[in-house]
Amino acid sequence: MKESIVENKDIKTNVYYLKFALQFADDSIEDLVASFNHEVDNKGWTSMRAYHDRALIDEFLRRGIDISCVHNGHSTWFNRHVRYNIFENKLETID
Repeated sequence: MKESIVENKDIKTNVYYLKFALQFADDSIEDLVASFNHEVDNKGWTSMRAYHDRALIDEFLRRGIDISCVHNGHSTWFNRHVRYNIFENKLETID
């Protein structure tokens, strides 16, 4: 399933986006991966989820982690679980 992440340029000033961004900035990579995996196959969609997912993806990118297996710069796919490959600093799908 392909999920589109909110691309509104004002999203990063939204209080909910900022709340999630601050939370993710304090999380370990393992916590970020667990947050991503929690969303796999989640069919629900709300604006709150959009803020959460955008902040999560932004945090992976901020840390320089290659997320190309689930994100192409415009869309993010939450259809497969991932793990972090520390040696290559990237996410890999596992199912």
